[in-house]
Formats: sequence, structure tokens, C-alpha cells
Amino acid sequence: MKTLIEKTSDKLVKAFLKNKIIAPIPSRFTKKIKEAQKLRKLCESKIKEPVVGFKAAGTGIPVIKKLKEKEPFYASIYKRNVLKSGKRVKINKSTLGIELEVYYQIKKSFFSSKGSITMKNISKYISHMGTCIEVVGYRQRKKGITSFGDLCSDFGANVKFLVGQKKKYKRINIGNLKTNIANKKINQSVNGNTKTVYINPLNSLRFVLNKVKKDKINLNKNFLVFTGSTVGVVPIKSKGLYTGKIDKLGSAKAIIN
Repeated sequence: MKTLIEKTSDKLVKAFLKNKIIAPIPSRFTKKIKEAQKLRKLCESKIKEPVVGFKAAGTGIPVIKKLKEKEPFYASIYKRNVLKSGKRVKINKSTLGIELEVYYQIKKSFFSSKGSITMKNISKYISHMGTCIEVVGYRQRKKGITSFGDLCSDFGANVKFLVGQKKKYKRINIGNLKTNIANKKINQSVNGNTKTVYINPLNSLRFVLNKVKKDKINLNKNFLVFTGSTVGVVPIKSKGLYTGKIDKLGSAKAIIN
């Protein structure tokens, strides 16, 4: 007989692979982040598709405090969910919204590094950086966020990443860049700042890399890290073109269907 966590992971994995929506999973896997992490890792172990990187989630410090958590979490990102800027994304009633993020491309030499990743040594592992739009949502018929476990258990609630042009990495004041995401057709515009991302996106990257190291993951190739939203979760009020811009980094676009 399969255990409840095995059955639940099978359902979530099938929903992920078939792009289907299922009934909400039992709350025992979502209330506490520890249980949600177990489920996420079990689900990810069952997907035999290329992983191209990782995402940081729950990076807003006010949200961390509100939900009484200690830190963000991370999840694996599969090749199937990464698109070029300007592509179309189909949404459903379980889509939570849209986010605007800084992403980094990390050299595979990271996997052979010794010791912790710090703000002093992190730069030598970064090759490129850029702007990304993430569409977030569940594979379950549910709305809203009551805990980090809601998001974590469901593959970090990542639907698609629309990746803008890569720029060669250089150190800039990444902790204080103005950001904006907008749908001009309906006059929806939300401003943000990179300082809302777990102190700053570079610190968020450091957090993810150390978690990946701790979990002894080795992709043996260059990979991407998406560092968390600079504008929170912006509701998708209408279909059409959303454009996200980050000062000094560039833009990314998503056509929502």
C-alpha cells in the first residue's frame, strides 16, 4: 500500500506533467514548511526531465514575518517551464499572478566549490544576469496563500518563467533598482524595487546556492537562479501583454492568454 505522501506526490507530478488542475492536496502537507519540503523533494525526484535551475520563493521579509517563517525556500525549475521573453502563457483560475525578478546564470564550477557561498566570493560563480517575468500558480483548485507550505508543496507554485536578454555580470547596486510591471492596454502598472527581495537579489542568490550545496545537488552544467519578486504577486487583471522593466538590467515580456 502506498503512503499518503506517495499518493499525493503521484497526483501532483501527474498534474505537473499533464498541465492539469487537481483537487487541493491534504493540508498536512502545506501547513508546515518542513512537511511541504518533503513533498516537494519527493515530487521532484519523480520527474525525469532536465532541471535548468532553481527559484527562490517567499523572499519578501514582511511576508516571512507575517507567516511566521524564518527564511525563504527554493524549488527546482524544469526546462519545460522556461520560455523566451514575449512568449504566450495560458492561465487558469488557480493562477495567482505575475512577478518581476532578477535572474542570474551560474557557472557549473559552483558544484565543485568548497565551503559556503558568501557575499565576498559569490561573484566568481556568476556569468550573466537579467530580467525575468514569472507566472505563479497552483496545480490545484485553490486560491490565495496561507503559508509557505502552500507554495512550496506545489513545486514552488512556478508556472512559467519568461527570460529577458542576458547581460554579462558586473557588480552594480543591485539592492536599490527601480522596477515596474505593466499592462498598458488596461492601464495597470505596479512599481517595485529590488531591495524588497530578501535584502537584495544577490543575497537571495547566496541563500539558494547554499541550500543547493547543503542538499548535495549537482547539475554538472551552467544553470539559472531566479531570485524572487521585486513587485510582490501582481494580479493578472486582463489578458494581453505585460512588460516588466528593471533599471540597468533591461526588460522581459509575457503575453497572457
